[in-house]
Amino acid sequence: AGGEDEVEPSPDVHFEPVMKLEQLQEIKTYEEDEETLFKMRAKMFRFDKALSEWKERGTGDVKFLKHKVTGKIRLLMRREKTHKICANHIVSSEMNLTPNIGSDRSWVYSVAADFSDGESRPELLAIRFANSENANKFKEQFDEAKASNA
Repeated sequence: AGGEDEVEPSPDVHFEPVMKLEQLQEIKTYEEDEETLFKMRAKMFRFDKALSEWKERGTGDVKFLKHKVTGKIRLLMRREKTHKICANHIVSSEMNLTPNIGSDRSWVYSVAADFSDGESRPELLAIRFANSENANKFKEQFDEAKASNA
């Protein structure tokens, strides 16, 4: 059974990569000119008017970022693993957080111009936190941002 086609196993096998991956020098997040005022894990939803139901946007860290030059505060939220933006808008004085019916740990609000999909569009958003304490901390920061941007 010991045929001459058998190859002796070699301990130092080396394969050249099919393609070389370039190392990125720097990844721009466009948060470089901003200071993080608040950061907390949450889940974001948007209301789909056509289907008349809430759609999940993603789970991740919601942040309030203050621009170092203009002083404007925006809300930014990225999905956990992909870092895709699921909420990106200035906190304006017209925006009001209203309690989500039946929950003490989530808020609903309307935004005139959300840029999470690359273009400005009005959205009805809901944000949910792990507990009511975190939801209240978010509301305090949201109201401070509203006052600051007014």
